[in-house]
Amino acid sequence: MTPATEPDETLFLTSEECAGLATPAEYVAAVREGYRQRGHGAPAAPRTTLRNDDPPGMLTGYTAILPETGAMGGYTYAAGFGDHDAHFMLPLFDADSGAPLALLDGASLNPFKTGAAGAVGIDALAREDATTLAVIGSGAQARGQLRAAATVREFDTVNVYSPTADHRESFAATMNERLDPAVAAVASSAAAVEDADVIITATNSPEPVFDGDLLETGAHVTAMGQYHPEKHELDATTIERATYVPDLRERVTQDAGSFIHAVEEGVVSEDAIHAELGEVVADEAPGRETDDEITVFDSGGTGIETVAAAHLLYEAAREKGLGTPIEFSPASQALTGE
Repeated sequence: MTPATEPDETLFLTSEECAGLATPAEYVAAVREGYRQRGHGAPAAPRTTLRNDDPPGMLTGYTAILPETGAMGGYTYAAGFGDHDAHFMLPLFDADSGAPLALLDGASLNPFKTGAAGAVGIDALAREDATTLAVIGSGAQARGQLRAAATVREFDTVNVYSPTADHRESFAATMNERLDPAVAAVASSAAAVEDADVIITATNSPEPVFDGDLLETGAHVTAMGQYHPEKHELDATTIERATYVPDLRERVTQDAGSFIHAVEEGVVSEDAIHAELGEVVADEAPGRETDDEITVFDSGGTGIETVAAAHLLYEAAREKGLGTPIEFSPASQALTGE
């Protein structure tokens, strides 16, 4: 299909237009490629968060350049303040010319790109024969994580726990309609983690959501709720027992709460960072080396999956003739001084 706009036009894509443009498997493939490029040196910076007390809220951003994809950009989002909500803006630029390609309303793609990052971590670090999955959390991010994870392993059992019974039961019912594995709500995190080959934590809890002593040998954990030094979904025991792989090494001492807490507890040092996920994906560092090894992927959110997902949606939108052309003036024209 011939694109409705020329490649040199900038598109605005609404959240509704972004929804449904790519499957979970397509998100995972794009994000995996982004991390492979990161493993070979593609630039990416950890998040910067500015917090405000009155009105309470935060402004956050992070960026990445994916040279082989031909795109760069990142997220800027505001949460709280007087609106008591969150709004995601995602600018996408051409990596060769620097020209703006698109501005996306990033809300609807967020669980899919974050879920894809988690799935890339599972694919790189979990045992190939993993069949039992535990999900702790039942919100939109947990749904995105589960849908993506199901594209990289053939799970036959999924156990989900969240503190509110109605939430976990609704989650299980919805996911049972969308996925082949049997999804069941369980009454405790311990019940979910017991005998699980893969555990996903997708919560906003400031405290550990399961006991690391319960992890079976050979288990893999993907944790995505650790983007603040005081948030630690995983306890120090889990970090101590595991081969620890973050999305960005530079992010770890800044806001990877579980790792920071484990260092403060004295059970690990910064030398316990095994490698970045991109290094594993690019075969620059080993991933899992034994079936008995416990592995952790700490997915706090980066521009890598953001840019990879945005470019995927931009290309799909152009093929379908979606989006509204908008204009940006280059500095050579706009910086007139008049």
